[in-house]
Order: sequence, then structure tokens, then C-alpha cells
Amino acid sequence: MASALDRFQELKAFDDTKSGVKGLVDAGVSTVPAIFHHPPGSLALDNTHDHHFVIPVIDLAGAWTPSRQAELVGEVKSAAETVGFFQAVNHGVPEAAMSQMLAAVRSFNEEPAEVKRVYYTRDDGRRQACEVPD
Repeated sequence: MASALDRFQELKAFDDTKSGVKGLVDAGVSTVPAIFHHPPGSLALDNTHDHHFVIPVIDLAGAWTPSRQAELVGEVKSAAETVGFFQAVNHGVPEAAMSQMLAAVRSFNEEPAEVKRVYYTRDDGRRQACEVPD
């Protein structure tokens, strides 16, 4: 079994590539690297109930009314605490804007690693500003 120091060094080497998991895929890695393995028992799993996950759907219709805002805060809080994400509907964002955003994300992720490297950070306090072309 690898020591904690070996794991730290492997994690640091992975971080130093500033390519993330996509960089591993692009490099042709076909097995999950050991730094992503967790020994049995290291993760708290609750196997006492059936796991049928449903993505919460939060309807933003009427979100601008004070009474609906309070409800929405509760819905978002619940989804974040129980599932970790949710689908928002009736948000008013035009389909064209969403399509452009997805195209921009795909475009960024397809950039060479050296282009993306400048944006890679594990510093939660560091903010990234993005310029979106018209």
C-alpha cells in the first residue's frame, strides 16, 4: 500500500499538470489512477436504503414575488443539501443563450492543455474573470 507521502506526491504531480481529469483522458489513460482510489470503508456509505435518485426540478416561475422567493430558497437549500444539484425550469434564459454557453464550455474544454493551464487553480479565494466574445 502506498504511503501518505507517495499519495501526496502523486496528487501534487497531477495538480502540477494543470490539465485535470480531461488531461488524463487526452493522454490516453485507460484506467483510474491510484490517487482516485479509496480503500473500502474510507467512505461513509449508507447502504440501509434503496438508492433511487431523482434530480430535483425547481420551477422559477414567479421567482420575483416575495412569497415565491422564500419558497425557492427552501427548495434550493433542500436540493443542495440532499442531492447537491438541481434542474431549474422556467428561468427565462433564452435557448440561444444556453446553446451559446454550452458551445463556449465545449470550446474551452477542447482547447490545448497549455491554454487552459493558466486558469487551473485549487485556490478557492482566487477568482477567474472570463471574457465572452460576441
